[in-house]
Amino acid sequence: MANCLKLKKSNCKNCYKCIRHCPVKSIRFSGNQAIIVGNECILCGQCFVVCPQNAKEIVDETEKVKVFLQSGVPVIASIAPSFIANYDGIGITAMKSALKKLGFYDAEETAIGATIVKKQYDEILLKGDRDILISSCCHSVNLLIQKFFPKELPYLADVISPMQAHCLDIKRRYTNAKTVFIGPCVAKKDEASYYGDIVDAVLTFEELSVWFKKESIILEPMIDSIKHSKARLFPTTGGILNTMDKNAPNYTYLAIDGVESCMAALRDIEEGKLHNCFIEMSACVGSCIGGPVMEKYHRAPVRDFVTVSRYAGEEDFIVEDLPINQKVKCIDFIGRKLKMPSEDEISTILKQMGKTKHEDELNCGSCGYNTCRDKAIAIYQGKADLTMCLPFLKDKAESFSNNIINNSPNGVLILNENLEVQQINKTALKYMNLKFPSDIKGEPVVRILDPKPFIEAMQKGSRLRDSQVYLAEYDRYVDQTILYDKEYRMLLCIMHDITEEVYARRKKEIICGQTVEVADKVVAKQMRIVQEIASLLGETAAETKIALTKLKESISDE
Repeated sequence: MANCLKLKKSNCKNCYKCIRHCPVKSIRFSGNQAIIVGNECILCGQCFVVCPQNAKEIVDETEKVKVFLQSGVPVIASIAPSFIANYDGIGITAMKSALKKLGFYDAEETAIGATIVKKQYDEILLKGDRDILISSCCHSVNLLIQKFFPKELPYLADVISPMQAHCLDIKRRYTNAKTVFIGPCVAKKDEASYYGDIVDAVLTFEELSVWFKKESIILEPMIDSIKHSKARLFPTTGGILNTMDKNAPNYTYLAIDGVESCMAALRDIEEGKLHNCFIEMSACVGSCIGGPVMEKYHRAPVRDFVTVSRYAGEEDFIVEDLPINQKVKCIDFIGRKLKMPSEDEISTILKQMGKTKHEDELNCGSCGYNTCRDKAIAIYQGKADLTMCLPFLKDKAESFSNNIINNSPNGVLILNENLEVQQINKTALKYMNLKFPSDIKGEPVVRILDPKPFIEAMQKGSRLRDSQVYLAEYDRYVDQTILYDKEYRMLLCIMHDITEEVYARRKKEIICGQTVEVADKVVAKQMRIVQEIASLLGETAAETKIALTKLKESISDE
């Protein structure tokens, strides 16, 4: 399969929107990036349409076509009949004029090839030897059957598509011509590559519009001289049926659009519930006017249907039929390599996803898979991982955060911007003399705490750290930190109980005060004693001095 879709990895945001919309789940995730599984993809383009980051890109072949134009050979465009809906008010004459300005030799409608194809369908049905015949115009439907419904391959018409029929017709009429198909489809790029030299390049309407803009070519309405044809109805649901003669006896003619509806019909065929039917199948809802490029850039299904219907006519294009060998194509089975897990392996993976009981399997589809079991199979096949289960991640995150909060030695409260308690842990309940979280959850915080610090934190848009608060009602001292999360508009309050520390500090202060007081008294008393001793020593010394003086004098007199 040609690599028609590529991924801009830097833009993939791991949103899983592409896998949710992929009808065959042909996307795997690695390193938080979406990767297309080539041997399962049917190129319906839904991942391209729904990607919110425009991470999926269609491979552009504009430069390849420019090389053709410079080569000197005639390059002729085959324009899908949905062009009339994509380019408002612009008919084939105006399109041809604009394309010639780009260097194209000529441009024609793919509806010419559609005329050849629908005649072949009528001829097959008239033979009456086919129980069920499925149209093979849509390459995405062909890939769907080739890869996912191989038992239904015998029912798929072995007839070339209108694109191929028209390009073969062009090459029959123009020697050495290069053919370029222009339409709203991704899968046509793969079809052109897969079937060799019939179609040399494929452009989308978007790629052509960008090219016109770069070359300053403006599409201007012109009067069409070309006769209107009913084959122009091909890009609408039931358009193939509306062009066919439908004169084969005993056949029911059905038109089915959308991959899901096509898959349902294929299951009915597999189960033997449908017989004697011609089924027009289109992967896109609304058929080609709902193609991925149309849907992404020009989504107007009702208006587009009306536009195509008005542009169509009642007659067929007059075309020369192709030889039968050129109208037949081989559509082979395309095997898929992914193994299926056993029941035990599925059960083990489900348990890893937290699905231990059947009722745990919510089948919510948020991961992109219809059931938890389908997700488990995708994990086994390496297409998904456990982290894609949002309920599992949510429960895991909540369990982890709840364990941290509830086992924290600190009191924790979480409030919304209305200052209503959203969560409270066991420690905080103990601080507030509450028994159960339900006693305060959803209630204003003013019932248990002063709201002023919370209001201040919101007004300042910052955090208030380690402010000591006395909770008078609870006779408790706490270090309180309040954090305001602007993004989630939540307030987090963390309280550390310091009551014992405060009381211990106060007791120490009292003891220290008492010690100082006792020391002061001891010092004062000692000073008094010293003073008294000094006084006594002074008196004794004076008396001794007098006595010694008198003794000295008496000795001297002798």
